[in-house]
Amino acid sequence: MGKQYNTCKNCEENFEEGFLFCPHCGQKTKEELTFGVLFYNTINNYFSVDARFFKSFFPLLFKPGYLARRFIEGKRLLYLHPAKLFLFVSIVFFFLLTTTVVRNQVQEIDTVLKKTLEKPLISDGLKTKTQQVLDSVKIDSVLLPLKEKNISEIDRKRAKTLDSLLSGNASNETLYKAMGMDEDAGYFKRKFYEQSLKFYKQRNGGEIYEAIIDTIPLSLFILLPIFALILKLLFYKGGAYTHHLVFSLYYFSFLFTIFSFILIVNYFWDTSWIGFLLLLSTYFYLVIAIKRFYKKGWFSTFYKSALATFVYLMIVIPIAIVIISLVGFFFY
Repeated sequence: MGKQYNTCKNCEENFEEGFLFCPHCGQKTKEELTFGVLFYNTINNYFSVDARFFKSFFPLLFKPGYLARRFIEGKRLLYLHPAKLFLFVSIVFFFLLTTTVVRNQVQEIDTVLKKTLEKPLISDGLKTKTQQVLDSVKIDSVLLPLKEKNISEIDRKRAKTLDSLLSGNASNETLYKAMGMDEDAGYFKRKFYEQSLKFYKQRNGGEIYEAIIDTIPLSLFILLPIFALILKLLFYKGGAYTHHLVFSLYYFSFLFTIFSFILIVNYFWDTSWIGFLLLLSTYFYLVIAIKRFYKKGWFSTFYKSALATFVYLMIVIPIAIVIISLVGFFFY
């Protein structure tokens, strides 16, 4: 009986049956694409970058959808693992963002606040409720002068009261009460007043901004899979969810590479039009990548690319910004 041979999906060399790993390139001979397989290499060797990075960089930029398609086809050792590539590129981007933009903006925000912020608004709810009451009652000759006063004066009086309590080393509970917090306030409402008081004392808007920026990398572990889910819903016949996740990892790697280029260009030259063109290129890159990866017609590709972009930018990202801002404020 003749020997049975298998063909490696990665290097396409033949080898005898029974090998767990390809004797030519070392890739597993039988490996289903699951979550565990997808992230194993990243966890096993978190920050290592070898020659495969440079081999992956050119097709990442100039051959949309190529790396994702090759990875799905089984070529998993020829190029850098998609999760590892994404982590490396995103780390470079956030390093550039912190050193070229965030650090200066934090200082500017704190400087502006300390110079221009006379008294922060203690309670937006107070202003709204007070105005509603004044609007609802019958204004006579006695109440009219009160209504005509700017409600910000009331805020200033409350701020003055709060300053007096602060100078007298009043307890936080007394300060919260002066700010308008109910005694039976729940955890989140109490936390809001705690952070508001902290901001009132320190005027550290830059620290809040920095906390928001620090939250963004963690949020990507949710935002990226959501993008993959959108693709799964649009291309439900396009394979398992992990296939869409691989595509998303490579696409987001491209996005952060472009964002890094924009930061570098803006650091040396004040040319906003270059940044605009680079941003515009990300959409056309997505269209071409989807066309090549999912092998659909041009009409379907344009339609679904536009729909995925709209849903992600108009629905997912705004919600994410609100949540990230709240998390940054609550935990700065």
